[in-house]
Amino acid sequence: MMTPLSRQDETSSARGILFILSGPSGVGKDTVLRHAFPRSNQQIRTSISVTTRPPRPDEQDGVDYFFVTPEAFQRLLAEDGLLEHAEVHGHCYGTPRAWVEEQLRAGMDVVLEIDVQGAWQVKKLFPQAVLIFLAPPSWQELARRLRARQTDDEASIRRRLRNAQDELARAQQYDYLIVNDRMTEAVDQFAAIVTAERLRPRRYDLSHLLAEGASNV
Repeated sequence: MMTPLSRQDETSSARGILFILSGPSGVGKDTVLRHAFPRSNQQIRTSISVTTRPPRPDEQDGVDYFFVTPEAFQRLLAEDGLLEHAEVHGHCYGTPRAWVEEQLRAGMDVVLEIDVQGAWQVKKLFPQAVLIFLAPPSWQELARRLRARQTDDEASIRRRLRNAQDELARAQQYDYLIVNDRMTEAVDQFAAIVTAERLRPRRYDLSHLLAEGASNV
């Protein structure tokens, strides 16, 4: 009976793939991720970040973010409990270390939706991580989306737009870039990247296939 191919990476058999999704605030990262891979998807996990910012009206603790006090966030830092952390728009964000490492060891693919600062912190720890940048179709459209959310005052929106300039300047350093002009196309492109990365030959153990071939030549 033929043995099926098993996925691996350079360090551990059947280890999951770590994807990092970054982009300016308001570009649509949450929406693309939610439509590309619903939470019920059994092949990929979306990491939930810890943050000190207050929840928006439609957000739930433990679903969208883990909302914590600044004091609790500092305790996590002191205990080395965060894979990465950054201060963004006046609030702290971080990725729980133990959860991500556990999922990867179990063979699950994981997506981190984090800012550019955090992406490069994680890349140093996980060199094989796949970096995907989500960009707006135009500067005017990004500003329109930020104002359409009606979650920030004008000063906050201007701060987010200033930060977006720095983020966009680093987009060329990512492995992939998706322009979120039409959401359905952006979702399809994101899913296609994940599929393509799963099909890279280095992620599969071909030793038994070679052995079977050698014994039948």
